[in-house]
Amino acid sequence: MNPVVVYTKPLCPYCSRALSLLEKKGAMVTDISAAYDKDKRNEMLSKSNGKTTYPQIFIGDVHVGGYDDLSALDRDGKLDPLLNG
Repeated sequence: MNPVVVYTKPLCPYCSRALSLLEKKGAMVTDISAAYDKDKRNEMLSKSNGKTTYPQIFIGDVHVGGYDDLSALDRDGKLDPLLNG
């Protein structure tokens, strides 16, 4: 299974939904709280080409985007193959 990294912020409902969906899929997720850590936030911005919204989700080397993007992948049957890549 591909490694999953999710940049989150506290009390973010979309972050919670993303983590919950990934957990249901059995993914091993590294949750990085980046909202109040300048270095982690800059890391997120660099990896996501300047995206500032939370969450920012990465599966392996693929930048998925946010929760809506993750949910769309799941709905289209493309999330499982990406996770199991």
